[in-house]
Amino acid sequence: MKDQIKQIVQEKILSGMQRHLPAFTRRDVRIPLISGKAMTVIGMRRAGKTTFLHQVRSDRIREGAAPESLVYFNFEDERLAGFQAEDLHRILSVHQRLYALPEDVRSTFFLDEIQLVPGWESFTRRLLDEDGCDLFLSGSSALLLSREIASSMRGRGWEINIQPFSFRESLRHRNLDIPGTPHRLTAREQASFDRYFREYLEAGGFPEAQGLETIDRRQLLQGYVDSLLLRDVIERHRVTNPTALRWMTRRLLGNPGGLFSVTKFEADLKSQGIAVGRESLYQFLGHLEDAFLLNAIPVATDSEKRRQVNPRKIYPADPAIGPVFDRSAKANLGHALEVAVQNELSRQGAETAYVKTPEGFEVDFLSRNADGTQWLIQAAVHVDDAETLGRECRALIAAKQFFAADRLLLLTGESRMPMPAVPKGIEVIPAWQWMLSHP
Repeated sequence: MKDQIKQIVQEKILSGMQRHLPAFTRRDVRIPLISGKAMTVIGMRRAGKTTFLHQVRSDRIREGAAPESLVYFNFEDERLAGFQAEDLHRILSVHQRLYALPEDVRSTFFLDEIQLVPGWESFTRRLLDEDGCDLFLSGSSALLLSREIASSMRGRGWEINIQPFSFRESLRHRNLDIPGTPHRLTAREQASFDRYFREYLEAGGFPEAQGLETIDRRQLLQGYVDSLLLRDVIERHRVTNPTALRWMTRRLLGNPGGLFSVTKFEADLKSQGIAVGRESLYQFLGHLEDAFLLNAIPVATDSEKRRQVNPRKIYPADPAIGPVFDRSAKANLGHALEVAVQNELSRQGAETAYVKTPEGFEVDFLSRNADGTQWLIQAAVHVDDAETLGRECRALIAAKQFFAADRLLLLTGESRMPMPAVPKGIEVIPAWQWMLSHP
């Protein structure tokens, strides 16, 4: 049996070296220059984690690394059933026997689906401590959430979150030119990007969904969510009330940017004859966030009590998910725009909340950015209507009285030449232009 495992390991290493790197769309993901850390690649199913590992391999080869020093090993192989932690050393020994690398050459191991091997944590920490290797870890959420791969490293891991394509990445996937100065485009060029952005809001950013007809895309995304619920929530957490979970998921995803209260939803379920405890509903919400299906952002406040008792605003992982669960089955570009803005802020490392002022004005986002700045942001598809424009601007001005903001942004779903007049201090910018201005 041990000889058989050794042979399988050798075959996988050799095939990984000999196989051409798959075609991929470059992701705008930063890898920090930090030693002694395993790069743990996390994110929702089908967002492109494995493809990102191949991008890193390709980049290192282009930079001059020897291909034989870059070992990709996927543990999702039925021949490795029964593979144990004590067998993991065979990957190193077989690789060293196949490729006698010079002492000064640093190996990089890409271990995909490693959570399938019980006790893998000790092996990976030893790789970092004793062998001086670079290490990338990733996995689906079938048995262990990708995020838990990071936490299992006990401070030795660095999270790299792979989300569905950003607008910039979607343009790159379509082989469209990305302007270096998006604010200097001609009116005709802006009209083209208005169209591209609308298509992005409708199609979303999941790689497999690009170019699909609407009916096929929705079926694909429905399948993603069904798989996530079954494998990442129901099976993993042994959920005993899947009916309540599915009702909750449909409610959350079908109203992107909407307010959600666990207390009110519990009452709604009981009115439908579905009994479920409030604590279970809070757990369901946490499980869905842990699986990267959605973000639940709180009200902006320094009071922990107020943060807990107020509803949260729900944003799916991708703009195209909402219409799949909207009972009207119609695309809502306003909802999709909010989702796209929230997800872009998340990519930029911002911490977000929504604002509710004492007068009742609401601002979509208070963004506390990684560079220490703070923005107040409204998202509106159209600002042609004077009443809509006035409402959005009044909310921004009112919110600034309570939250110091470096910028007041009104992000629109389209370009207008000229942009409408607004109070001093408010910037009206097409959302796609704002997104393309932040790599």
